[in-house]
This record gives sequence, C-alpha cells and structure tokens, in this order.
Amino acid sequence: MSTSTFKSLLLDSTVASSLNPFQSFWWGGYECSDQLNCFGHRVDLLRESGHLQLLNEDYALLHSFTIRTVREGIQWSHVEKRPYQYDWSMVADMLAEGHRQGIQQIWDLCHFGYPDDLTPLHPLFSRRFAALCRAFVHFYRDLYPDDVLIVTPINEVSFMSWLGGNAAGTTPYCTKQGWEVKVGLMRAYIEGVAAMREIDPTIRILTTEPLVQMVPPLNATPEQIIDAAIADENQFQSVDMLAGRLTPELGGSPDYVDILGFNYYYNNQWIEGTETFLGWNDAVPDSRWVSLRHLLIKAYRRYERPIALTETSHPGIDRPFWIEMIGRECAAVREAGVPLVGVCLYPIVDRPDWDHTDHWHHSGLWDADLSTTPPGRVLVEPYANALRQAQSVILEASLPIS
Repeated sequence: MSTSTFKSLLLDSTVASSLNPFQSFWWGGYECSDQLNCFGHRVDLLRESGHLQLLNEDYALLHSFTIRTVREGIQWSHVEKRPYQYDWSMVADMLAEGHRQGIQQIWDLCHFGYPDDLTPLHPLFSRRFAALCRAFVHFYRDLYPDDVLIVTPINEVSFMSWLGGNAAGTTPYCTKQGWEVKVGLMRAYIEGVAAMREIDPTIRILTTEPLVQMVPPLNATPEQIIDAAIADENQFQSVDMLAGRLTPELGGSPDYVDILGFNYYYNNQWIEGTETFLGWNDAVPDSRWVSLRHLLIKAYRRYERPIALTETSHPGIDRPFWIEMIGRECAAVREAGVPLVGVCLYPIVDRPDWDHTDHWHHSGLWDADLSTTPPGRVLVEPYANALRQAQSVILEASLPIS
C-alpha cells in the first residue's frame, strides 16, 4: 500500500478503523519473559515484576495517561506443561480484568521461552506451536467472539535466534546456529499464523522485530563496509520469511504481513564487528548515527504496511530525554504521511534482569518498590512529565490527507 493510497483511505472511517485497530496510540508493555536464562534457570518476570499479582492496580494506573492498549504474554511454558494440554486459567483472569477496565490486550503467544521439552531445533517445534495457536484462538473466541484479536505469534525472532543460536544465552544454547534457529522459529511462526487464520480470518498479526542500524568502523576497508551492509540488511530476514520473500518453502505469504512492529532502544545502533554503540544524545553526533524517523520510514517503505513502535524505553536518569526524542521522532514520521499507529512503553513497570534477577533496570514509567511483596509502584515524575509532553507533540502531528 503506497502512502498516497493510505492517505486516501483515511477519508473512509471504516477503512481507517481497520488499518488502526488499537484503542490508544500509546501502549503499555509488561515484561512477561519465561525463558531459560544463560544459567539454565527458568525466569518468570510476569510474577517477579508483580504485574500478575497487581494486575488491577497496574491497569488502573494507565488511565491517567490515556493508555488503553497493552502488550501481554501468555507464557507458553506455563500454559502447556504437558504436550497438547493447556491451562488457560491465568490468561482468562487477565482477560477478565482487561475487559472490566476497558484495556485492550495484544497477546504474545511466545514472548521469550518455550516448554521444557522444546527448542526451535526440535522436529516437532512448529507442530506444537501451531497447535498452541489453534487452542488459543478457540479459547479466546469462546469467551469473546466479537473482539478485535491482535496476536504476536513469536516476539523478536531476530534477537532470539541470535541469543539462543549464536550467543548460547538461552535455549538451545548454541553458537554458529543462528540461521537454523531463525528458520525453526519462523517455520513455527508461519504455521501458527496459518492455523489461526484458518479458524478466524479476522485475526490481526503484529510483528515485533528489533529495528537496528549497523555501520562500518571509521576508515573502513571495502570488506568491512560490505560486512556492515549485509548485517544491516539481515535485520529484515524474519519479516521477509513471513512475507515469503525469503525461504519461500516455509510457506510465508504477503498476506501474513499485517501490522509491522519495531523495537528500538538506546543501543540499537552499533559498529559492526565490535561492541561499540553509537551515542544517541551526544553533543556532537557521530556522523554514522541515523535518526529514528529515518529508520522507521525506511522500514515502512520496505513493506508498505502500517507500523508501530512496539518496544521502547531507556534505563536510569535519561528516561525523560529519551521519551522526548521518541515523541519528536514519531511526530515527524506521522507528518511525513507514514501510518505509524502506536508506541509501546516497554517495560511500563520496571523489570528485573533475566540473568541476574536481583538487578532491576530502572527503565519503567513506574519503578519497583522492593520493600514490599509484590513490588510496589513508584511513578517516576520526570519521565511522567516528559511523556505527557511527548503525547501532546504526537497529538499535534496529524497525517496529511489532502
């Protein structure tokens, strides 16, 4: 869909609603990771963050910021303790509270984490995941037959294939197997989408992939320039697989590319082949630094689908400055006529680290009060003030339709 076509479609309110199914532009994202960490320990950040225990309070806090859409996760390892047997009780409770408070929930079926007996390299991984997807849709539609159902089948395939396939940081604890893990994840992703759409063609699919910029070092050799360009291009492999552009034997299709979510943090731009990140707020910017608006517009033009910033945050005292930048950049994207339909603060409540769970990142709109069990909520006032300013900047930015 071209930008001019999108602008004309905005004149039709019914079509505009179908293009943007979200209840609010700003979303809250809750940490729900349940993977095996680098030490082989199962994490459960949905409970360690206190979100599951304080669900009604967490949702109530959102109303003062006009946030009515959230990202949640079912935690596959908890739902399917035995193959093909599912316990949806926790998800049912979360759904009930969301509906009670008028909070729209976007569901990750596999955020980070698989059942104990599965890895993306297991021969039955895709079959088991497709079965989970079918079961979820039947469960959801039995409860809420008329909802707009938005699903992220597998979160951040690009990152998880690197973490588990190249860095040995989670299941299957491999090195030099990133491509094989990515193929395994995307085979399951594609079969999962097909299974859900077979039951309910109205389901919306939200991808959530890292948005990065990889650059060569200064005074780079021709080989280094080529390596950086290839690495940067490869960030789109997962969505290209979903679209059937890459590895078409997996069954991908352009019809499966629906709403494109991109996750963006302060360390998403780096020098390829090193561990050196480009500073996002340097007094004298690195000449290789690229603005977020440029990256988002580049990604949109590649697929021409509505886009969302599905994760963004910053740790520590720079939170206000980061969200000011996010508001400014996203306003510029919308003013350029690009259908940017949402921004998710992730995590909206602070989270502990996966590998060292006694360390908290201090990256939420609410910090965790660790003097209570479960952790209490402490609003970070400078962040809150900056968020309200960013919200007003976005509100003033409108998509031109003439």
